[in-house]
Amino acid sequence: MYDVDDQDRVVELNALPQLSIGAPRPVVLSEEQTTAIAFYLQETPDDWDGTSVRVVGPDSGDEPLAIVRFSGCYATMFGPPNDEAFDGHPLAARGLEPYSMFRVESSSWIRQLTRMNAVHPSHRDSDFEGYQHLIFAFHDSTFEAVCRDFEVTRERGSVAGILPRMAELLGWSGG
Repeated sequence: MYDVDDQDRVVELNALPQLSIGAPRPVVLSEEQTTAIAFYLQETPDDWDGTSVRVVGPDSGDEPLAIVRFSGCYATMFGPPNDEAFDGHPLAARGLEPYSMFRVESSSWIRQLTRMNAVHPSHRDSDFEGYQHLIFAFHDSTFEAVCRDFEVTRERGSVAGILPRMAELLGWSGG
């Protein structure tokens, strides 16, 4: 993890689709420069009265999904905190909260990565300009990426069944 200072600003990405609050079941597929993450989206039936729970798993079919492709990936983290320990995240006091997606402006993590790379003989701080720090706060985990760009596509299916599409987004061919 990274330590934050007074420069970090958390901005919610409201234009993105709402991830599932109960069971997003995120799956990450990554290589050095590209990462894809798939997860279930929130879909509440119009006639739902709140008294029942529908359980979804990795093989649940015909569910609304999002796949996010992060290009120019420099670093990723996937794991804690979950929603019950979210106040332990170093950016929780800045507006970061579970069940949403965020961009961190003036990111301490990017500045830390820049300093770490400074030992490289060809290092230039300017090489780190244009990177963005993104956070996807799920129910049971948190995903963070430092990348150049990202794009979101919507699909239907299961997170298990979407793996070939994720591999395609990484530029992998079948066979």
